[in-house]
Amino acid sequence: MRSQGLAAVATGFRSFARYFQGVLGADAYTKYVEHHRVTGHGTPPLSEREFWRDRTDRQETNPQGRCC
Repeated sequence: MRSQGLAAVATGFRSFARYFQGVLGADAYTKYVEHHRVTGHGTPPLSEREFWRDRTDRQETNPQGRCC
C-alpha cells in the first residue's frame, strides 16, 4: 500500500512539473522540433541555441502581451 501511495505522489509531481514547464515555456523547443518534423520542412530545424536566440530576438522587437 505504501509504495502505491508513493508512486501516485511521484506521478502527480511529474505531471505538475510538465504543466509548470509548459506555463513557463520551457518546452517550446521540443514543441518547435515536433512541429518542424510533422510539417515536413525541407531544411533541418534550428539548434536549441539558435531557437532560443531567435525567440528572444523576436520578443524584444515585438514586446506584445508582456508585463515587463
